[in-house]
Amino acid sequence: MQAAIVIFPGSNREQDIFDALHRCMGHEPLKIWHRDADLPAVDLIVIPGGFAYGDYLRCGAMAAHSPIMRDVKMRAERGTPVLGICNGFQVLTEAGMLPGALLVNRTLKFHCKDVHLRVETGQSMFTCGYEAGQVIRVPVAHHDGNYFADDATLDRIEGEGRVAFRYCAADGTLDPEANANGSARAIAGILNETKTVLGLMPHPEDATDPLLGSTDGCAFFTGLIGALS
Repeated sequence: MQAAIVIFPGSNREQDIFDALHRCMGHEPLKIWHRDADLPAVDLIVIPGGFAYGDYLRCGAMAAHSPIMRDVKMRAERGTPVLGICNGFQVLTEAGMLPGALLVNRTLKFHCKDVHLRVETGQSMFTCGYEAGQVIRVPVAHHDGNYFADDATLDRIEGEGRVAFRYCAADGTLDPEANANGSARAIAGILNETKTVLGLMPHPEDATDPLLGSTDGCAFFTGLIGALS
């Protein structure tokens, strides 16, 4: 399989996801600059973390209107999986590819730390490396990671099994203190209707090497690559 990482001015986690994919695929993914209007034929499109266009308007708002996003949306509509991490999640919501919005953290502070996540479903290509209910530890690094949607949208996402991850305590319980950014219903990541697009705020790519303090993200990528191979 082959993956493409879309890079915008201000992206800063493209090398992290590049390294994680390289470790798991055994070959290098592609790096695609945002000015390119067309993507090559790939099995996975990734929008990495960072501060696309400096977040000067709204996080992800300017990147969502970049020419390459027209092709990303078209590929997604045709079934190509798309993964957006952190700023990538923000871009996907701004582009209308996922519902809801990412607001400023409840603490009004930038969060850079390890968090625990509870895997809510193993029934997707992105989460099939885990068991539902499994707790993993991965880092976060964001200022605007407070997921928000209206109650009707949240009910629909929940009812369709589209919540992928929730912030939780180490034992898997939903503790408000573990949901430091204040996300609605402790949501850390969601899927689209066909479960071929995933947006999540935490960084599984930064938990794929023992030197990084956790390897809990490895199953995320090995499961995904296995599902696409």
